[in-house]
Amino acid sequence: QVHFVESGGGLVQPGGSLRVSCTGSAIIFRLATMGWYRQVAGKEREKVASITVTGTGTDYVDSVKGRFTISRNNAELTVSLQMYNLKPEDTAVYYCNSDPPNRYWGQGTQVTVSS
Repeated sequence: QVHFVESGGGLVQPGGSLRVSCTGSAIIFRLATMGWYRQVAGKEREKVASITVTGTGTDYVDSVKGRFTISRNNAELTVSLQMYNLKPEDTAVYYCNSDPPNRYWGQGTQVTVSS
């Protein structure tokens, strides 16, 4: 099984910033493109960002382009998502997984953007 542990979520005002991080197994972090996903209750989970194994290639969903930055540290087995200029519609539970994702999801970390 592959397990991911997400951290760093919280409550932030609109326009604020937050950084979420994830750690997981060495095999995944050294071999897989990694992604950050988010899910709002009652809606499907969506991928918001991905980063290649070497970190040289990144991709973002249009709604977060220019505001979110994904990064990874393979030596420390972490992948992070730095979020700027947060909006209420960014409120969700954020998860990391490989891209494409495997079936083992962590518990995620709640990000709430509200005044």
